[in-house]
Amino acid sequence: MNRAQRPERFDVAIVGGGLAGLLLARALSASAPGLLRIALLDRGRLVPERADIRAYAVAAGPRRMLERLGLWARIAPDAEPVRAIDIADAELNSPLRLAILHYDNTLGDGAPATHIVPHEALLAAACEDVCRDPGITRLEETAISAFGDCDRNEPARGERAPLPGFRRIACADGRCLEARLIVGADGRRSSVRRLARIKTVEWGYGQAGIVTTVAHERPHEGCARQHFLPGGPFAILPLKGNRSSLVWSEEKAEAARIMALDEAEFLAELRQRFGRMLGEITLMGPRASWPLAMHLARRFVAHRVALVGDAAHGVHPLAGQGLNLGLRDVAALAEIIIEAARLGLDVASPLELARYERWRRFDATLSAFTFDAINRLFTNANPLARMVRDFGLGLVERTPALKGFFVREAAGLTGTLPRLFRGEPI
Repeated sequence: MNRAQRPERFDVAIVGGGLAGLLLARALSASAPGLLRIALLDRGRLVPERADIRAYAVAAGPRRMLERLGLWARIAPDAEPVRAIDIADAELNSPLRLAILHYDNTLGDGAPATHIVPHEALLAAACEDVCRDPGITRLEETAISAFGDCDRNEPARGERAPLPGFRRIACADGRCLEARLIVGADGRRSSVRRLARIKTVEWGYGQAGIVTTVAHERPHEGCARQHFLPGGPFAILPLKGNRSSLVWSEEKAEAARIMALDEAEFLAELRQRFGRMLGEITLMGPRASWPLAMHLARRFVAHRVALVGDAAHGVHPLAGQGLNLGLRDVAALAEIIIEAARLGLDVASPLELARYERWRRFDATLSAFTFDAINRLFTNANPLARMVRDFGLGLVERTPALKGFFVREAAGLTGTLPRLFRGEPI
């Protein structure tokens, strides 16, 4: 029988097989086994490794979620704890990169507030669990092309009548399915967001991000370093062994020039920015670059639709909080869906979706504009701007209470925490 005549039906259809989509599917299935019919759609294959050289600063809140879901034990061998952070504000040709602000990056119980984790380690653990979970239906190499409203559409001749309370998803290969809730976890160019007619606020920074990995002579001792240079922030993120992931921003034309250099010339540019505090450096892998932009969905929900992760928001990478914001979306939405389902309520009712949007949109909006303001302040070469920012950093350096607040904020432990971020079951 034609698949289009008998659509499969699910409670939740998650579109996007990146980290946000994988972890939402796993959070729903692992937290409430058998409660929900879950589908995970991706236009590609769900593979345990993808060519991505980035590393993420995984905060304590998301780490607790990964522990609760049983993933952290496999990620931990590749995760480097960040126990201290140095922040410097210097000219590119400055021989010294003295830290204006240094703070201990541990929580009250002595646990690190963040870990640096390679993308592949996170993705491999998430893929492994989703692919062996019988409670998740995987629809790979499946691109969506349209939504239909089952509450209003009349069935075509020969079709099974759609149930009220579902939306129909048409796929490019002719497949059709129905779901109470469609979750867009399909990235910055989200098809779900477009089909739901949700507009965005967005602008480019005129910058590009560059990422690579280096080895260095001396141990980093778990210290992350952020140098604010005129071209943009230059971050040194500690990895296992005497290695670090480098993430830095440059004006687009300068980034293109740097990316076009041969290996020796590229390394010379790196040394100029890296400094000498960890001794000689050598390249440990490829380099990558992408344009930097901010975007924020005007709404996080629509009729039987919710957005999470990059589909909902994208922030400047200077604070390394993009993934953590997305995982907070995942934890909050999973909690709302499961609580509604256990009470026999519609998981995609306007009331439940409004609750999710209230919980997440203000936080994401505040973070996006805060990171935007910090980037603009610290890439401003005006002497007055430098004096203002150095004064602010100096004030934080002399105020332990402020340092403690910033550590907890970066750890994802402020505000109304989802249960998974507290390490608790839903």
